[in-house]
Amino acid sequence: MTSAAKLSLGCIADDYTGASDLANTLTRAGLRTVQTIGVPADDLALPDVDAVVVSLKSRSIEASLAVTRSRAAETWLRGRGASHILFKICSTFDSTDAGNIGPVMDALRADSKDSIVLVTPAFPETGRTVYQGNLFVGPVPLNESPLKDHPLNPMHDSNLVRVLARQSKTRVGLVDLATLARGADAVRAKLADLVSSGVGAAIIDAVFDRDLETIGQVALDHRLSVGASGIGLGLARALVAASKAKSAAVSAVTSVAIGGPAACLAGSCSQATLRQIASAEKVMPVLHLDPERVIAGRDEAQRALAWAKERLGTGPILIASSSTPEEVAALQSRHGRDAAGHAIEQAMADLAEGLVRSGVHRLVVAGGETSGAVVDRLGIPGFLVGVEIAAGVPVLRAVGAGKGEMVLALKSGNFGGPEFFSDALALMP
Repeated sequence: MTSAAKLSLGCIADDYTGASDLANTLTRAGLRTVQTIGVPADDLALPDVDAVVVSLKSRSIEASLAVTRSRAAETWLRGRGASHILFKICSTFDSTDAGNIGPVMDALRADSKDSIVLVTPAFPETGRTVYQGNLFVGPVPLNESPLKDHPLNPMHDSNLVRVLARQSKTRVGLVDLATLARGADAVRAKLADLVSSGVGAAIIDAVFDRDLETIGQVALDHRLSVGASGIGLGLARALVAASKAKSAAVSAVTSVAIGGPAACLAGSCSQATLRQIASAEKVMPVLHLDPERVIAGRDEAQRALAWAKERLGTGPILIASSSTPEEVAALQSRHGRDAAGHAIEQAMADLAEGLVRSGVHRLVVAGGETSGAVVDRLGIPGFLVGVEIAAGVPVLRAVGAGKGEMVLALKSGNFGGPEFFSDALALMP
């Protein structure tokens, strides 16, 4: 990106699939958007765009490191003219009591000098709503959803005021739905009242799509906001309405056919991904990795790569490390959570690297941590955002990778319908 480019919106995402979700949402709303992997180098050639989403793999790392990386991304984005920064988090508020949402929010708020920050993971289009400060996943509270069994960040409290207060050094308040329904000025007045009471962050309810537009209008009064792709949609619509966007999408550049072998990698253990793997088994060869062999350091990845090479010439294949929550819990009990997760992520990255060397230039990856490990290993610095495969999941064309043409889909575990893998490959010719 040249120094002359000036961004309408800068975004910092705490994982790669969440970044893709946000970039897809901004593109659909009319912003020309590029997703980068990590803080970009100054000489990375990117087109003139409205928004840049800087993807960090910072959701589950040590909090101080997440803060350092997020502040570096903020500095880069502010240096490109971004007057507003969105810290993009998961729509299920994945974060333990030690962070990382609270610590990163506190640091970015201090840098922005905002008196208060609006926070919401709501995205009604994907079934994520917030009412009276409580996050719902579809019809059930967060703590009753499958996220209660998340292998890294199990969520046992649906009240986000309490969840964020346990992580943040600032007081956390609430802007309820009744206030939001009265419009932007009512929200501004409520925020002023909260500031006078010493509150520095406010969870804001959102149940309907139109709620996001009001939130976006108010958020642009400030230099920082925190939330999922729903608040990104509100910000994008507010920018387009104010004619601060260039109003041209970049999706056309991702429509050129790539061809050649295609492969899918699944590391997510979500119920949605497990169903998607079961559906894929009906239409393509599927290999399930043995996690015990992976963790033991045996040649499981090499075995899987040899299996794939025998089949790539006849159609797409899928390799999965996914397991049920019970199997994951047992594996973590035997080997430790971090050791088990790291070993499996690195095995999937080994596989991705080997597949690309074998001629695969169409790659579908399921799972946030898996996607992060894969993209890091492949050394891809950024993506142009293309057509939408499923809500929150676009086709991505690699830029600046030095490995020839390549398209990917990076899927958060819970996203997509039962036929996601087939649907993705159909849009990646």
